[in-house]
Amino acid sequence: MEPSESEARRDCWTVAFGNAYSPTERCVCAGYDNGDIKLFDLRNMALRWETNVKNGVCSVEFDRKDIDMNKMVATTLESKFHVFDMRTQHPTKGFASLSEKAHKSTVWLARHLPQNRDVFMTCGGSGTLNLWQYSYPDKRVQADDKGVDMGVAGTVSLLQNVTLSTQPIAGFDWSPDKVGLCVCTAFDQCLRVLIVTKLNRL
Repeated sequence: MEPSESEARRDCWTVAFGNAYSPTERCVCAGYDNGDIKLFDLRNMALRWETNVKNGVCSVEFDRKDIDMNKMVATTLESKFHVFDMRTQHPTKGFASLSEKAHKSTVWLARHLPQNRDVFMTCGGSGTLNLWQYSYPDKRVQADDKGVDMGVAGTVSLLQNVTLSTQPIAGFDWSPDKVGLCVCTAFDQCLRVLIVTKLNRL
């Protein structure tokens, strides 16, 4: 899939698989330099949804790849990230979302904790890590004035933050085996292995 000859071609900065809850269902979400986020349905080879978050999108990640779409986090330039509730798509308004300021710099990455999909880490251009928890609203779906279902976004709370470097942290991953074990890389040419404790109490 690519733009037609008449369409402007933007730089794609990040991609992520999701919605792989069956052998045939697959979606790819792509983030672009101009703030576009596009969700492609690979089974139908079609654009399913798109939006614009006004700043270049550095990373996108679904909270789980192998389930019916639940949530997705997109991080951007200008110190922001966005959380989309992917369960209910409105015909005109799309997916419900929230945005949050973080790091006072580019938010390079977001990575969900494998053992708890409502907890995720963001990595900042200021050398910081922020640990967040997403809380669902009382009702995830409500009807609009025409009776059409639309999603309702929840809230995020900052659990912990730490400064590890004077340079941007551009790589991060959680251990799938040991809860809280993680590794990150920064532009200072250092690799750091970290432990986040008390995650089992959330």
